[in-house]
Amino acid sequence: MSIYVGNLSYEVDQGDLTEVFTEYGTVKRVHIPTDRETGRVRGFAFVELESEADEDKAIEALDGAEWMDRTLKINKAKPRENRSSFGGGRRNNRF
Repeated sequence: MSIYVGNLSYEVDQGDLTEVFTEYGTVKRVHIPTDRETGRVRGFAFVELESEADEDKAIEALDGAEWMDRTLKINKAKPRENRSSFGGGRRNNRF
């Protein structure tokens, strides 16, 4: 499982997040999505710790915490939705 970390500063990097989350356990992975067109950080990230218990501790301690002049929004990451590359929907399909 992994943790969703929202409302991040656009200045954040992997080292910053690793440093904060290491206090709660071994960090296995940090992923900071960027905008495809601009390459700019999108303001959220995903952090994976070694155990679910460590992730729970981090969520409890950091959700709502002030960091880099932002109030963090932290919770369990939800599975990625399957989205069609054509925008989804069934506008012109006939049955």
